[in-house]
Amino acid sequence: MRIEIVAVGTELLLGQIADTNSQWLGEHLAALGVGSHFHQAVGDNHQRIVLAFRTALARSDGVIVCGGLGPTHDDITRDALAEVMNVPLVRDEAVVERIRAMFSSRGREMPESNLRQADVPDGASVIAQTKGTAPGLICPVGHKVVYAVPGVPYEMSDMFERAIGPDLQRRMAEQGELEGTIASRVIRTWGMSESGLGETLADYIVGLDDEAGEGAGTATIAFLASGIEGIKVRVTVRAADSTTARALLDLHEDAVRSILTGAAGDVVFGIDDEAIEDAVARVLTTAGLTVGLAESLTGGLAASRLVNVPGASAWFRGSVVSYASEVKYDVLGVPEGPVVSEDAAKAMADGARRVLGADVGLSITGVAGPAEQDGQPPGTVFVGLARPGHGPEAFAFAVPGDRARVRQYATIAALDLLRRSLSAADPG
Repeated sequence: MRIEIVAVGTELLLGQIADTNSQWLGEHLAALGVGSHFHQAVGDNHQRIVLAFRTALARSDGVIVCGGLGPTHDDITRDALAEVMNVPLVRDEAVVERIRAMFSSRGREMPESNLRQADVPDGASVIAQTKGTAPGLICPVGHKVVYAVPGVPYEMSDMFERAIGPDLQRRMAEQGELEGTIASRVIRTWGMSESGLGETLADYIVGLDDEAGEGAGTATIAFLASGIEGIKVRVTVRAADSTTARALLDLHEDAVRSILTGAAGDVVFGIDDEAIEDAVARVLTTAGLTVGLAESLTGGLAASRLVNVPGASAWFRGSVVSYASEVKYDVLGVPEGPVVSEDAAKAMADGARRVLGADVGLSITGVAGPAEQDGQPPGTVFVGLARPGHGPEAFAFAVPGDRARVRQYATIAALDLLRRSLSAADPG
């Protein structure tokens, strides 16, 4: 079964918001074994929306539409769907009462404009709203189907999981397409380029192609460059059942980890949704250590990431945001002189460890740009590390990008260095 995704909203075309819904839907459709060969984005124009729907239906078995179900004049997905279905809109009083009850629960009166959200193309089924005021729709168009959901991501994902996913599985079962399951796992890396990962895993990927069709399950590997979050290696398997799929994912994950570790050291820091701060939390907890930060270049970004982890207070002591040179000298005990240097990074890490009473001190100093500082060009980063059993150390990086990206890259590079160092891996 092939499903096309259509994202509705002029703000998408203007670049005012990112289309994360299509990304999420593509991933979750693949997990169900549903093909998605085309994605479209269209502005808030009735005729263009109708054309987008008809184009999608001409080349796919169904469509998922995100957006255009709100109460304002430019929310016209319902009207376009009614035209494509060649039916009138009919007001659903049950939907009206649900919207009215939502407003009442918040101590507010429902505006008349919200009544538009209860207009349903005749013959369509309603996906009850639980997170917002807009209901979703399941619209039959001949032997095909259009699903319409709100553009708000958490409303969209809720309706997909409650209604669209199960309906797709039912349709696939009726067509005899439910043959096995598809599952994916994302291996998250930092420290290798996308091309480097591809070359390192090339022989393994060729081996997967050679094994395809042998009956034990098939697997594919793809790469996703994710900017400041590193490079993701996605392993996808098709197997007879979910248990076999999980076993295959375990097997391929172990193999990929082993190959990458042998070639480049400990570049894998997490799986699926695990971020670098989760990896740092894990190694600190395992080692029974606490950490304190001294941040200049990053201005608190590293601390902000660490406190994303629930329970961070057990191992994170705090951060000294020593942006001004005088704070480095007076608070952290950095000797007066250039503050963008290996010596300054070492002194900052040692000072953070002492001032914050931490087992480990981590520091970040450098040049975000656009001008150079202390004779160092923009993108220069020094990370200091002070840990038990070692003298203060410093590591130099050169990172690309504008001011914002330099600060973000410096943050994850420093946290990854901390992770590797505490994992007894080579931090270089």
